[in-house]
Amino acid sequence: MEKLIEYISNIDEKKTLEEVKRLLAEGTDPLILVEALREGMSIIGERFESGEYFLSELIMSAEIFKEAAEVITPYLKPGSGEHKGTIVIGTVQGDIHYIGKNIVATLLRCEGYEVHDLGEDVKPEAFVEKVKETGAKIVGLSALLTVAFDAMKATVEKLKEAGLRDQVKVIIGGAPVNESVVDYCGADAYGKDASEAVKLANSYLS
Repeated sequence: MEKLIEYISNIDEKKTLEEVKRLLAEGTDPLILVEALREGMSIIGERFESGEYFLSELIMSAEIFKEAAEVITPYLKPGSGEHKGTIVIGTVQGDIHYIGKNIVATLLRCEGYEVHDLGEDVKPEAFVEKVKETGAKIVGLSALLTVAFDAMKATVEKLKEAGLRDQVKVIIGGAPVNESVVDYCGADAYGKDASEAVKLANSYLS
């Protein structure tokens, strides 16, 4: 997987997609490819934080990840015909960051979950309506800006007002999120990274 990690972390679209297709043709487990792409995205995040990469590179890398995920998806092996569960996910109102959320959504789909990604800058009411519509048992709230913590809290409150809070587990995530933010928002848990978010979903819906 070293080459794949290298290609995506260097923002090389052509080589990344070629390597994904080559590995899939060889019969490589698609979940291993997703994990390698996730690792490459983590490297990109570190380079962005250090000033080596800029916003344009960050946006381009997210597009490459999305394209690679689209190539991988058809190779995912379906289970017994039953999906693990339904999850609603989105970046909360006041925040437009999406890379971390998109990685989590992709990994969850790879695990066999039906994921409804509401996108970015999502109002609390939109989460409530989608939970009502889909019967989702998990709500994933993402934010990279600390000012969006209030929107996370407001979303949990709206779920309470709608009588849905006892029916769903609320998982929050984002670089600045920690246990104190969980307490502040009234969430159930936080995923420190995408893999942890999937583990939490599995623990709740196993």
